[in-house]
Amino acid sequence: MTNRLRPLHIRQMSVTDLPRVLEIADSLQDAPHWQLDSYLEAIGALGSPLRIALTAADATSERPLGFLIASVVAPDAELESIAVAADAQRMGIGNSLLQALFQKLADHDVTRLLLEVRASNRGAIRFYEMCGFRGIGRRNRYYADPQEDAVLLGKDLRRIEDVATKPSAPNSM
Repeated sequence: MTNRLRPLHIRQMSVTDLPRVLEIADSLQDAPHWQLDSYLEAIGALGSPLRIALTAADATSERPLGFLIASVVAPDAELESIAVAADAQRMGIGNSLLQALFQKLADHDVTRLLLEVRASNRGAIRFYEMCGFRGIGRRNRYYADPQEDAVLLGKDLRRIEDVATKPSAPNSM
């Protein structure tokens, strides 16, 4: 998945990215189709919960090739949206966006990232599983048009060595 054809620049999403972000989302059947106001809210500095909005842009042209948005309510975060332009898929861009998000979430003491995906979206589910997400539940009839269940996935963001070295609670027996 790292056969990237061009160097990437992962950065905070800006207002100037929004026309291309909307174009990418609208061109993909399985991407959330948010209104402009939702994206403006996601990139705004104010608001609750905290949102992280990243763009993966071609390093030469700065043209966005993909994006993601996550909300943070530590110790959890939720991946609300991730999309890569159809002609840029399978080049490692989604993975690069997720890796950048994992780094940013560590700065906010987030230990678990959650998401939901259409049960029929097997490609996305495989991608998330390859990135370390595991199934944690299901929401019946969560999606509309067409009506469909959501598969809930989660990823523990704590490093194994961090978990192993934390002192355990004293035995109360």
